Amino acid sequence: MERKILVAVEESIYSHNAVRYLCLLFGDVKDVSFDLLSLVSCTGMTSGKEWLEQDELLNVLRPESRDKYRQAESVTRKFIDLFKQNGIDEKRLSYTVKATTSAVASEIIHHARHGLYDALVIGRRGLSKIQELILGSVSQQILEKCTDVPIWIIDGFVDSHTFFVPVDGTPYALKALDHLAFILKDHPRAEITLFNSQAFFTENIEVDPQVCYDYWGKEWCETHFIHPDSLFQAPTQMLVEAGFPQDRIHTLQTTKGLYPSRQIVRQALMDNFGTIVMGRKKGLFKKETYKGVTDRVVAMAVETALWIV
Repeated sequence: MERKILVAVEESIYSHNAVRYLCLLFGDVKDVSFDLLSLVSCTGMTSGKEWLEQDELLNVLRPESRDKYRQAESVTRKFIDLFKQNGIDEKRLSYTVKATTSAVASEIIHHARHGLYDALVIGRRGLSKIQELILGSVSQQILEKCTDVPIWIIDGFVDSHTFFVPVDGTPYALKALDHLAFILKDHPRAEITLFNSQAFFTENIEVDPQVCYDYWGKEWCETHFIHPDSLFQAPTQMLVEAGFPQDRIHTLQTTKGLYPSRQIVRQALMDNFGTIVMGRKKGLFKKETYKGVTDRVVAMAVETALWIV
């Protein structure tokens, strides 16, 4: 089954980092396609004219918007060329440049949902938390509003094939594993480390078995959740059943630190993991409030790719 990835791009080092990350991971992986989306914010354009043919659209844009559109198209084509230079066949690539009067974050989410993409990739600008709270950011707005599409946030220069996956026995963590297993099912080099933190302020979570039954079936859950090492057994089984080699699956548990979120970020930094993969509940990522472990990891992690499922 082909995996479709939407990549939101702009003329910035952040988008360049995101494209390089994807080239590194998937340059020699088949059945992964990429659709690049570049949005041009235009003022004075009547709503509904965004999807005119290019020549017609350019005629109705103001001169400054017309220049921005042409520049966006040029930049997007350069990103397409970068993919091709890294061995990704042109048949696996497409792009859309769209003039819009809507908010950029809302337009990206709309495109991701209606295109039925398996993931949305965005580069992060690295605003300080104070700046982000005052000014907002596209990545923050997307995290707040989009809970039905996995979001990959690329923060900085990431050049590792290693994946770091916190697990805690919840269906949210397992759904993140399910997504990872689907994306990496035939990856030739990826290494996955399942991590559990028993930091001092770790929350004791009671999971309703029925929630898991709804996703993976009663028989599978009772077989793998009752296992003495179920914290790691169920995630490992999920990866193996998806075709991921067991010899590239590792486990790590620690009791260090006070807060699980800090320990996750610290461990990922210490061991140079390229990507952190985490599940989340709907309703998290409200602006100005970082309550859950996943929220805090997103807030603290730098120079890392974050997959939020």
